[in-house]
Amino acid sequence: MEVETETIVEKTEIINNVMCLLTDPDGTPLGSPMYLPQNAGPQHLNQIVNKLLNNEEKLPYAFYVSDEELLVPLETYLQKNKVSVEKALPIVCQPQAIFRIRPVNRCSATISGHAEAVLSVAFSPDGRQLASGSGDTSVRFWDLSTQTPLYTCTGHKNWVLCISWSPDGKYLVSGSKAGELICWDPQTGKSLGNPLTGHKKWITGISWEPVHLNAPCRRFVSASKDGDARIWDVSLKKCVMCLSGHTLAITCVKWGGDGVIYTGSQDCTIKVWETTQGKLIRELKGHGHWVNSLALSTEYVLRTGAFDHTGKQYSSPEEMKKVALERYQAMRGNAPERLVSGSDDFTMFLWEPFVNKHPKTRMTGHQQLVNHVYFSPDGQWVASASFDKSVKLWNGTTGKFVAAFRGHVGPVYQISWSADSRLLLSGSKDSTLKVWDIRTRKLKQDLPGHSDEVFSVDWSPDGEKVASGGKDRVLKLWMG
Repeated sequence: MEVETETIVEKTEIINNVMCLLTDPDGTPLGSPMYLPQNAGPQHLNQIVNKLLNNEEKLPYAFYVSDEELLVPLETYLQKNKVSVEKALPIVCQPQAIFRIRPVNRCSATISGHAEAVLSVAFSPDGRQLASGSGDTSVRFWDLSTQTPLYTCTGHKNWVLCISWSPDGKYLVSGSKAGELICWDPQTGKSLGNPLTGHKKWITGISWEPVHLNAPCRRFVSASKDGDARIWDVSLKKCVMCLSGHTLAITCVKWGGDGVIYTGSQDCTIKVWETTQGKLIRELKGHGHWVNSLALSTEYVLRTGAFDHTGKQYSSPEEMKKVALERYQAMRGNAPERLVSGSDDFTMFLWEPFVNKHPKTRMTGHQQLVNHVYFSPDGQWVASASFDKSVKLWNGTTGKFVAAFRGHVGPVYQISWSADSRLLLSGSKDSTLKVWDIRTRKLKQDLPGHSDEVFSVDWSPDGEKVASGGKDRVLKLWMG
């Protein structure tokens, strides 16, 4: 009897092959279905994919079967999940960043200077400079090497609600509660001309024209509580277009990589505008309450332009434009630019505005309003921060729910990704920052230190540091 069982075991070892279909994140097959040995695991699959795609330099990939990462050999997965092997098993191959960002774990500096709450913090596209806007009506630039205040910029008449760096790093624009905008030179801390006026109420968002469409950067768009969005030219120092059409306040604005502008509003709609004449080209409807936040799948490459983790600097705008375009195209692939909106109706929608005016998916699960949504730099994930104290993770292509990160004991105000898409940072009313690990879906690092609510967090594009600001008026820098 024993002899027989042995021969049976041997036989099964010989024939156990599984038919698999390897696809890219958008579902396009990398080749025809193939038989793979059951003992093949992620390492083996990595070699196969690199061969299939003829990659000269071997790239790392992560593999997903029905939205779950494959970390074990195929047979272990098939047995555990009782998957039928009659049909080809679809395996999604997701390219991973070739560099790794260390999780931040300590506060390296607490810098005072602002006299009121810090409302916004933002690193420059190359990660070498840092700016903040505050309730004390000033904008400040900080010296990251000495971790001290560099310039204090005054000129606003009221709280500085938002700031935005141009993707070539040459300008910073700030918008205030009084409705005026000021463009600053980060090298000198001086304002470039008089405040830009036109909005009748406070500024809710600022977004620059991507550098791969226009270099050097000249145009940016501002959104306001007055229901209008305005396009400004920093060289002409004036408003060149006014986008009117929303019936209530605009809460957020994004300038997309294909050259259109998206505005989200308290009138529950998202409008899409073209930027040569300022015409309305599409309206996205579906939310039952205010739209609070918009995120683009290409946002990270739009923000960083030509700068990446290598820290390379550029001598000319043309070179910058060329590299930025290459980075944008590589990130986008053949898929359309995707948009996610978060709302006061507790839900989110995933849109492909160029494909369809109806949402691709409705993303439900939050028990309170959704305050901030953000795509990971590689576009694979969407993260959302809510007043229900949780941060949720979703599939960036399908909009399917993936995981909930629980740990904050107050509303979560803002989130930011590490450049390699492996870690997520959140700041909350509970005075802490938390770093979450995307692979294990667990808390990686708890960062207490602020003595009051944390309003704004940003992870530098070079991955080295995190900045946070809030009600306690100090700016904190965190390192790995």
